[in-house]
Amino acid sequence: DQLNVERENGNVFQGFQEGFGDEVPPFEPTYKFQPKTSLYERRPDKKLRAPAWCDRILWLAKKFDHIEQLSYKSTMDLRISDHKPVSALFQAKCKTVVVERKRNVYLDVIRMLDRWENDSLPKVELEGASVSFGPVRYLVESQASVWISNTSQVIAHWRFTPKFEETALCKRWLHIEPTYGMLIPGERAEIVIRALVDNETAQDLNGGKDTLQDIIVLHLENGPDKFIDVSGEYARSCFGCTLEELVCTTEPIRNVPIASSPDGHRHFSSTQNGATLSVPKELWRMVDAIYQRGLQERNLFLTQGNPAEVQTIRESVDTGTEFDACSVYSMADALWSFLNSLADPVIPPSLFPNMEIDAQSIQPWSRRFLEQLPPVNYNVFVYMISFFREVLLHSEANRLTPAKLAVVCCNCMVKSESEDNDEREMQRKHSLQLIISHFLTTAMI
Repeated sequence: DQLNVERENGNVFQGFQEGFGDEVPPFEPTYKFQPKTSLYERRPDKKLRAPAWCDRILWLAKKFDHIEQLSYKSTMDLRISDHKPVSALFQAKCKTVVVERKRNVYLDVIRMLDRWENDSLPKVELEGASVSFGPVRYLVESQASVWISNTSQVIAHWRFTPKFEETALCKRWLHIEPTYGMLIPGERAEIVIRALVDNETAQDLNGGKDTLQDIIVLHLENGPDKFIDVSGEYARSCFGCTLEELVCTTEPIRNVPIASSPDGHRHFSSTQNGATLSVPKELWRMVDAIYQRGLQERNLFLTQGNPAEVQTIRESVDTGTEFDACSVYSMADALWSFLNSLADPVIPPSLFPNMEIDAQSIQPWSRRFLEQLPPVNYNVFVYMISFFREVLLHSEANRLTPAKLAVVCCNCMVKSESEDNDEREMQRKHSLQLIISHFLTTAMI
């Protein structure tokens, strides 16, 4: 016992008494336990320590015959740290009891214990706990930072947790980094929160199924939870809308509010009294721009555009402003993305051929295909086929073929009911490509 050795040598606690005069305390060693258990620390991956009496109670009195120690024990049932608490009970003889002084001492002890308890609990402060992204645009990432600081005297462990009856830490349009951490006293760390409206989120926002508002829960171990309020304003885009919404809107989509309806959902409201377009104005603008910038560019629709230019094109389409200078490849890329982003595809999955198409069946299948297209989808499909025919007139320069453009059409105007590219699904897509190629090479439309 290292403490008793030093006491016997007169180095520490001279004149103090402990327990009942035994060589060692009358209880099992109180250190070191596995945290929150009553098992001594013997895990092979931890530093091995011999169990020891690290928790002691020594006492000193002017007259030792006035003090009687009644008990000296440890409490093994408590599992709040790697130590076990030790307690002692004494009976002391007092000549007089000054009630007021006794009360003051009692209050001082209570305040000291309360202060000790508060100092032993972790506390953190958040800087920027209310995050407002402002206008959030389609496929344009917004970023904000929240700083977390440890203002306590102990290590603070924190992590983000899902809200009650939820499994995700936040809504799908949000991303948090990091999601957990540890801070020593006085340390601070940055939490980065990113917002990105992708195609699925845009469809939910346009349909009134979601809003750019969320509350993120930061859980502090052995401390109170903190909450971060996140909000943004969706800068409305035609990307992710339905064709029906777009043909009913003759003004820039950015200016069209989403009105609430009795069914609890939100819908686009148009200021035009029942006026509808044959095809969305956004589609017409991009097709016309490709006409103006040239149909002779090699591998048009097969070469990716400049992402920054595509973003600028989207903004011009949504706000109704003039297009900035850009390559025809970027405009074609934006057109492809627009068709691919529609909440309801131009070609419904139900119109996929369910059998192999050959030379004898392609004509009736093509006729049936046109007859079953919804009116707005029919207009857009015929419009795009007519446009791609114009593109094919310059096939010697742009090196495009009906087969290549049929693949482009399938990739941007079709959404498969199954995400699995099994043999049957591939066959149905191939048959649909044959039908589209048939439209591109005949005068059926």
